[in-house]
Amino acid sequence: MPLPVRRRHSQRRRRSLAKRLSGALCAVALLGAAAFAEVQPTFDAARSDARQQKAQRRFHDAMDARLARFMGDAAARKTLLTRLYREARLAGLPPSLVLALIEVESAFRPEAVSSAGAVGLMQIMPFWIEELGLAADDLKAPERNLRYGCTILAYYLARENGDFTRALARYNGSLSHTRYPERVLDTWQGRWRLTPPP
Repeated sequence: MPLPVRRRHSQRRRRSLAKRLSGALCAVALLGAAAFAEVQPTFDAARSDARQQKAQRRFHDAMDARLARFMGDAAARKTLLTRLYREARLAGLPPSLVLALIEVESAFRPEAVSSAGAVGLMQIMPFWIEELGLAADDLKAPERNLRYGCTILAYYLARENGDFTRALARYNGSLSHTRYPERVLDTWQGRWRLTPPP
């Protein structure tokens, strides 16, 4: 039995989005140093040299006390900050911006589910599993949620040529409005941003 026209169009759009996403992630590293002064994109971010370890320690030390307001367990904070830092840098994102986004999206609750069905720390819509992952992926698992969220935000940032406001609006599905991006950026500036960056 053929699929309804609307569903076929939806599947085509998702396949097209997945193709654009894979290409756009490669473009993230090419956006220029000005847009991503806080990060060293791609696989260089995964190398654990002395400079990288020092930057990660500085990030952890600066963010641990701020995160304690939301997460009382010191071991859980350390695990989250370590994973978040790695995923953000692999995606070419400022780790402190990801913290701001998570505060706005879920207030650091991995089990959060929105009324629209978005799941976990970064509030990922389940259709992204079909686009980017495996059926077994659990969006409530922080490590998977961070991987999805950072990948999606990096895609939108590449698509918007480094414009954080537009990328965040796309992430939220509210491109024609600025309320959500302004809230994330205000949270970033007010609580999470490091100066100078790690």
